[in-house]
Amino acid sequence: MSTNANAIQTLIDQAEIRDVLSRYCRGLDRMDKEMAYGVWHPGATAFYDGIFEGTGRGFIDWVWQAHAAMERHSHQITNVLIEIQGDRAISEAYVTVVLWSLPDAEGRQKELVGRGRYLDRFARKNGRWAIEHRTHLLDMSSVYDLERAEVSEGAARDATDLSFEFFPKT
Repeated sequence: MSTNANAIQTLIDQAEIRDVLSRYCRGLDRMDKEMAYGVWHPGATAFYDGIFEGTGRGFIDWVWQAHAAMERHSHQITNVLIEIQGDRAISEAYVTVVLWSLPDAEGRQKELVGRGRYLDRFARKNGRWAIEHRTHLLDMSSVYDLERAEVSEGAARDATDLSFEFFPKT
């Protein structure tokens, strides 16, 4: 491959990996379990320091229960560094997770904020990039008493979210 063709392929691969990271967040936040499962290769492993160790699919099953016990949650990926090595890649992506607890008996809620990084090993198999191993490190976390403000009526944790009019579930 020529130098230009290699550079273009690297950019394509990096874009596909960023898409996997975005689909992970969307899968969790819209409670689309199949999308969340789809970011992992079969047998992939996950280590969320102090929280979970097992398979990627096992993590999705575990976190599903934790998220179901929340009113809302939002994951954002930033500062993504990706290095491609043929059909393998490594990445470091900064992540912010914000969760709203369900109201307690007095109607009080908490906002939990975690800031950390996903250290991922990716592989391209059958033309598809997915995670083979993830290590999640939590760099900082906070808990606040929640003083609710407005949220959009079209924002939901499921297929009723307005985004499904733009990105139908496949």
